[in-house]
Amino acid sequence: MRKPCRRVTWASLTMAGWMAVALAGEPKTAVVPARPAPAALAAAGTYEPEDGIIDIEISEYAGYAGLLYANGGLEPNPDTIFAREYGFQVRLAVSEAEDWSPLNAGGIAAASTTVDVLAVYGSLLKVRVPLLLGFSRGTDGLVVDREIRKINDLAGKRIATCQFTEADFFLRYLASEASVPVRTLDRLDDPADPGAINLVFTEDAFGAGDLYAAELAAGTGRLAGCVTWDPKTSEVVEASEGEARLLVTNRNLLMVADILLVNAGFADARPEWVAGLVKGILQGNDAVRNDPSAAVAVLAKAFHWTAEDTETELSKVHLANWPENMAFFSGQMVNAGSFSHIYETARDIYGPEIARHAAPPRSFLSPSTLEAANRDGTFAGQNAEIRPMASASRDGGAETQELLAKDLYFYFNPNSAVLTQEREAENQAQLETILRWLQVSPGSRILLRGHADGSRLAEINEKEGAAKAREARIILKNLSQERCAALRERLLAVPRTEGARIETHAIGADEPTGRGPDADRRVEARWYTLE
Repeated sequence: MRKPCRRVTWASLTMAGWMAVALAGEPKTAVVPARPAPAALAAAGTYEPEDGIIDIEISEYAGYAGLLYANGGLEPNPDTIFAREYGFQVRLAVSEAEDWSPLNAGGIAAASTTVDVLAVYGSLLKVRVPLLLGFSRGTDGLVVDREIRKINDLAGKRIATCQFTEADFFLRYLASEASVPVRTLDRLDDPADPGAINLVFTEDAFGAGDLYAAELAAGTGRLAGCVTWDPKTSEVVEASEGEARLLVTNRNLLMVADILLVNAGFADARPEWVAGLVKGILQGNDAVRNDPSAAVAVLAKAFHWTAEDTETELSKVHLANWPENMAFFSGQMVNAGSFSHIYETARDIYGPEIARHAAPPRSFLSPSTLEAANRDGTFAGQNAEIRPMASASRDGGAETQELLAKDLYFYFNPNSAVLTQEREAENQAQLETILRWLQVSPGSRILLRGHADGSRLAEINEKEGAAKAREARIILKNLSQERCAALRERLLAVPRTEGARIETHAIGADEPTGRGPDADRRVEARWYTLE
């Protein structure tokens, strides 16, 4: 299921408090060995509704606000959108179990998860995915030691998280984009790979936060951070007394997408009910998007939250509307990852040993269900628009931070800023990496830093003098700027790419890699996210 948003917190603990807690053995922070890939689920069966009621499992998470609002709470109700307009009632059960067998076997009609989890189970799950519920916008976060400034700095470090959840995927995705490999350890004291991010796992992501906080308080130096869920992210940072910082959240990294899973047999047998379910949730999403306060009472009652907590949690989700759903499933989403992109990214990141139950993304989809939801034009006039979410910085502006740095090698004609046609496929692949960053992170910026080969500068200085060497250095800097400008123009040729989000800086020969001339003829891309 989706992550819980637990309200039993450790926010009042100081570093000394965490130390005492760690010595006392609480909270539960045991490292668990990495699990193998899922091997099997219960045999597929068809869900059979009784008394006109559909059973759906959800977890304690504000991303289900539209569904809860449309249903008026957890219990079946004859006076809801579902009952009045579509002829069935809905019963919601709150569960944090990670067992997909009941859904597979037909014990429940539907549940939810994130796209990355679906990629791990693949063909084992006999489900249809008719709906994007929404995106998490800041619930997942990477907390690290204060000296760590970007993802690349995590190489050689140990990070705690929860395996096969969106927290695990979130870090693996960032590591992949930074070209830093990931390794898994079974114990905290296992030797860390110096060139990789080393993951250790706890039973859930809250445990990962507790483990990091306890290790930080004890001063062991064994852990450099954790990927956990709010409110644990803020609790750990506050208790650390300045020793830890929140490096990045998924506030503007739209790779954690909540989707509805429907038992395949039920979806095939009762397509009109599934279409009604989808339409009713979208109607609920629209009501909450237009007036978030309308859902506060029903969420607070269902999850036993305070009104203040409910408002806070609602601010961290983006509930999807109908055109956003259409763009998400068709791959046309402008400022977010699409279903197929996230699914294939997760499969690639986990690799064939874990994501071994391969299934093409289209095998899960039922586009006719989503199309039927708007056949009468209920959602006409809506637009697919996911805006950047920014926190206020100290000077009142938008706060950005460098997320990762990556060398991207583009091939130019000799002594020229013209990209060579002979290496067009490689050039295009690198450009698509930058475009992908812009698309999956609304409000983010790209800095292109151009470099040039200065291997002959010492020779020029020796044979022709310092003045000629200075002149050559200036020529190289100008060349690196021209190459950055050429790449920027190439990116801007893609429709709806915003020029204000792409900056260039000429380095010339000032930062050699030490790996030879070929490595020095490069452009480095730095990704700055909006927080």
